[in-house]
Amino acid sequence: MSVAAPAVSEHGFDAWVAHKRGRRINNWLLVAAALAVLGWCFWDTIMVDTDWARMGGALGIGGTLERFLWIDWSLVPHLIVPALETLMMATLGTLLGCVLSLPVAWFGAANVTPNKYIFYPVGRFLMVLSRSIHEIIWALLFVGAVGLGALPGILAVAMRSIGFISKITAEAIENIDPKPVEAIRAVGGNQFQVMYYGIVPQILPVIIGTIIFEWDINIRRSAIMGLVGAGGLGLVFFRQMAMFNYGGVTLVVLAVLVLIAIGEVVSHYARKAVI
Repeated sequence: MSVAAPAVSEHGFDAWVAHKRGRRINNWLLVAAALAVLGWCFWDTIMVDTDWARMGGALGIGGTLERFLWIDWSLVPHLIVPALETLMMATLGTLLGCVLSLPVAWFGAANVTPNKYIFYPVGRFLMVLSRSIHEIIWALLFVGAVGLGALPGILAVAMRSIGFISKITAEAIENIDPKPVEAIRAVGGNQFQVMYYGIVPQILPVIIGTIIFEWDINIRRSAIMGLVGAGGLGLVFFRQMAMFNYGGVTLVVLAVLVLIAIGEVVSHYARKAVI
């Protein structure tokens, strides 16, 4: 004997239709509100604040862009040393940041920190501090402290690298297999032996891969350090802009792109070999 399906009352159907209509209206109201906010942001930040008269309209913009198309190839010999200086800042800054990030990672890993109430918050605070302050701000601070040149760029890159390297390292330490650590401690191993034999072998591929990736990122950071007087291609870029040599600016941008491409290739194959 079959059981008939319960019939839907007319009142229930009307309520369902009203609910769907209400949701549809609410969705359209949300879309309209989002478009209104977007339009207000576009008008207030672009249309109002832009000096359209100075730009000369569409033709003026096209004429300005045309100046960048005539590349000043005579500047090529003068870019070799700044390009090498940029690579040097990225490499030395990454190595220094790696060394400085080791104690920060040790403090910031919950399973190995000396004290969860003192050292752990300090380690986590240093990670956040390093990643929160932009590398240009670090460079400005170190230019004021040690003067112009590559040294403040190296220090700025190092300080910016601490947060990323130490955070990834600390998380890798917290996710290790605890059995080797417990075995070393059970036979009387000290803290150094636990770290060297029980922890480092498990996280070494992650650390090396992170350092290589950070070096790749630091090439980009080092390329703009010269804007605040820290040397490298950024300083050449700043000088060409100050002289209104648009062709030289384009050449420096191309040099930065080539340098970044080299870093991408080296980083890719290096991380592939390690990981």
